[in-house]
Amino acid sequence: MVLGLAAALVWGAGDFGGGLLSRRSPVYGVVLVSQVTGMLMVGAIALALGETIPAGPDLVICLVAGALGGLGITMLYRGLAIGRMGIVAPVTGVLAAVIPVVAGFATEGVPGPVVLAGIVIAVVAVVLVSRVADESGGREGLSEALIAGTTIGLFGVAIAQLSEGNVFSALTVIRLVQGVLVAGAVLLLRTAWRPGVSILPALVAIGLLDTAGNAFYLLAVQTGQLAIASVLSAMYPVATVVLAMVVLREPITRDHTVGIVLAGIAIALIGAGGG
Repeated sequence: MVLGLAAALVWGAGDFGGGLLSRRSPVYGVVLVSQVTGMLMVGAIALALGETIPAGPDLVICLVAGALGGLGITMLYRGLAIGRMGIVAPVTGVLAAVIPVVAGFATEGVPGPVVLAGIVIAVVAVVLVSRVADESGGREGLSEALIAGTTIGLFGVAIAQLSEGNVFSALTVIRLVQGVLVAGAVLLLRTAWRPGVSILPALVAIGLLDTAGNAFYLLAVQTGQLAIASVLSAMYPVATVVLAMVVLREPITRDHTVGIVLAGIAIALIGAGGG
């Protein structure tokens, strides 16, 4: 449970920073620098711990997860940069939460009623906390949100299938795949990608946060139930909203307040139910 919540905190902080920087710098540059940074960090840890390179089914899972994660984070940052956050955030958050939860129910069974109630309340909390007042028309960012939410959700399901142990070497391969795919997209599309030198330290921080979130999540699903770990980590919009309120002085709405309260109730129920 603690690991799932830790993933939510650092993912929320990373997405807050990534969304901001994607408005000031090319999305591909934000993703590429953050992925390479994360790869170097987990690669160094894997070497220090003497972990071996994934092989066999684990290697295949890493390749698939890398492709899903690279597409998901790119679409998320792109959606936040060009679309309506009121559409992108809740759609992405709900899909990213529900897909692993359903997979967990299918493979590990439905948890007890207290935990199940906590999971349902957590999904409602994600919707409320992600909502942003936006009176403009249009559905900008919807397609990006659908792709991001689906691929991030499937990414969570994929890495949950990795064998226990060798956490950081697996994440190194995943980050390598993501970096290669983003670099390939830049070359193929001949699009701008170079971020400003002034924001490189922030991009490095985002990469470290995003990778730390992945590590916490992977450890959470290896030591607990997929449905519980995924729904707890999917509450990252709570951290994003709180940061926006503190750093950007954004007003907190009634929906946000209710969502934050529900998130606390969900955490208490899941914990009381043995999560």
